[in-house]
Amino acid sequence: MRTELAESRIGVTFADKGLLAQAFTHRSYLNEHRDLGRGHNERLEFLGDAVLELIVTEQLYSEFPDKTEGDLTGYRAALVNTAVLASIAVELGFNDLIMLSKGEARDTGRARKSILADTYESVVGAMFLDQGYIITAEFVKRSLMQLLPMVVKQALWLDAKSKLQEKAQEILSVTPGYTTVTEDGPDHDRSFVVAAMLGEEEAGRGEGKSKQEAEQEAARAALVARGWV
Repeated sequence: MRTELAESRIGVTFADKGLLAQAFTHRSYLNEHRDLGRGHNERLEFLGDAVLELIVTEQLYSEFPDKTEGDLTGYRAALVNTAVLASIAVELGFNDLIMLSKGEARDTGRARKSILADTYESVVGAMFLDQGYIITAEFVKRSLMQLLPMVVKQALWLDAKSKLQEKAQEILSVTPGYTTVTEDGPDHDRSFVVAAMLGEEEAGRGEGKSKQEAEQEAARAALVARGWV
């Protein structure tokens, strides 16, 4: 694991290099390297998920003192989801840093997006343990919160399903439906792909760790594809 390269990309130098390496170690890699001497990143992902939600919530609370709880919840959901976190991980150059099994490494589809998003959360968890809250919050601010103006401008924080229903009924006289395309992963780490349907036509697809998240992402994709944002 090239920890120096990882540090240069995230802009933080770790005291515990092993902790950083673990953040990039997928469970599948250990199946082929049982003598590696460290664990995989799922516990760090669990921690990072909670830390990330707290950081984003605190920053939204401070930045928007006049917004309602519903608005703030919407902003957070539009920022902290599989698609967005995966895109941030790609921008940070995580693709060639994650240690995967040969089979997982060949997958460039939806499974890779989930792995990338999980790795971002793992890095947040590892950084919190190694550097503390303030440094971690600064990392989240420069890597993720930079997207907030776009989220607000494009109204991506709104309930995308409600907005799609409103637009579809107004313009097409159709009520959108949602079809689960795939459902993968172990019970503790499920991944869903859902298609938003306008009649018989597939209007957009979304992925999430719950059907509800995937449906919202599919609705957002449909809104963007139709130019209804």
